[in-house]
Amino acid sequence: MTSTQMQEAAAGSLQFPPGFVWGAATAAYQVEGAVTEDGRGPSIWDTFSHTPGAIADGTTGDIAADHYHLYAEDVGLMAEIGLRAYRFSVAWSRIVPTGSGEVNHKGIDFYSRLVDALLEQGITPVATLYHWDLPQSLQDAGGWANRDTAKRFAEYAAVVGRALGDRVATFSTLNEPWCSAFLGYGNGLHAPGIADPALALRAAHHLLLAHGRGVAALRDTIPTSAQVSLTLNLFVVRGASASDGDAVRHVDGMANRIFLDPILRGAYPADLLDDTAAITDWSFVRDGDLQTIAAPIDMLGVNFYSPSLVTAATDDLAASATRRAHDAHQPDGPAAWPGSNLAYEVPQEGPYTAMHWRIDADSLQQLLLRLHRDYPGVPLVITENGAAFDDVVDRSGAVHDVERIAYIDAHLRSVNAAIDSGVDVRGYFVWTLLDNFEWAWGLAKRFGVIHVDYATEARTLKDSALWYRDVIAGNGLPPR
Repeated sequence: MTSTQMQEAAAGSLQFPPGFVWGAATAAYQVEGAVTEDGRGPSIWDTFSHTPGAIADGTTGDIAADHYHLYAEDVGLMAEIGLRAYRFSVAWSRIVPTGSGEVNHKGIDFYSRLVDALLEQGITPVATLYHWDLPQSLQDAGGWANRDTAKRFAEYAAVVGRALGDRVATFSTLNEPWCSAFLGYGNGLHAPGIADPALALRAAHHLLLAHGRGVAALRDTIPTSAQVSLTLNLFVVRGASASDGDAVRHVDGMANRIFLDPILRGAYPADLLDDTAAITDWSFVRDGDLQTIAAPIDMLGVNFYSPSLVTAATDDLAASATRRAHDAHQPDGPAAWPGSNLAYEVPQEGPYTAMHWRIDADSLQQLLLRLHRDYPGVPLVITENGAAFDDVVDRSGAVHDVERIAYIDAHLRSVNAAIDSGVDVRGYFVWTLLDNFEWAWGLAKRFGVIHVDYATEARTLKDSALWYRDVIAGNGLPPR
């Protein structure tokens, strides 16, 4: 394409601000494999994925996408796509195998090689310290229900900060603490597989405390020019009927404000404390905790996939949900909101992704506008957004994933509209780079823009990767 043709194409496109960061994201346990190599200790997901019945297709992350061995090839594919940044997570048990104490330098060496490979290709490394894979030794001592785990996280954060802070410009403390607390401890669908609402709230607080202590540890070990953030999966919550306003308020408190308010306002929402008084007395919150949690951050990562539809709990809903309560992979029917007995999530009309998640791109703009209104002055980055579909490899070896392209395109237009409305959104990371181990669904769901043949570990750029390459190159979306 000539320079004139490029200018003409750009003129008809939907442009993003100069310097907008285009990236892709992964998580250690989902892609790395090599779970027993080079001194790595077991994590709660190693234990959980080997528990019969815990994973939909009976697979584990033992090999996954084998990124640990194939990272150089994967970085080459990132460069081919034109990624400006790569968001990866560090496996705690690869760095500190038992969660505290002796540091495993072979683990540090792996991430150091990965960071160097990224920088050689001009790709900015973005490191997440915790993406759900708690060392099993810490779980044996109580996991996130144990206050001491927050202290151990700060020690680990300092180790990573010292090792990578000279080359990594952005660190995120936690990824989606809601999932860790409420899927891990509230309904048991994720590791460590505990269903106890009181423990879920305790775990949520200790995760927040770990974030605050982690911020302090990073500030002490990384250059002042480096940035520190946190990534939350945030919900657009709607009521199933006009009478469900209180259920919407309650779920918004349990899902969004339980994390946003302590971090950005230095306090838990009063209505959340009232709603949960029958579950816990919140005595695990100690003097000084909220000040620690509210340590200033440089940006907030936002993960978003689908809105939620909720209704107030009733006896009929409880009976219906009980009939499917032990089927973690059943998408139909009502489900109690994790950690709560006051509200249920109910099915929504399609269209859906392969995860049976409703596709509603306008919800992302709504979420971003809400954050801009309620928590002003905090720069935002879309740290995860993407979709699983039932991809098919055709006879030529290509993957024509038109549904994924449409999903990403629509959500990027939603982001662009939010920016036009004054929201400070500085980047977008597609979820995910590679097909991978999708937690409780195993290898059955494919989110990647790169197809992985799990029998051979061969990689193939899907059409979505080629489309994303053009978006990045033009810093904008083609006209519809």
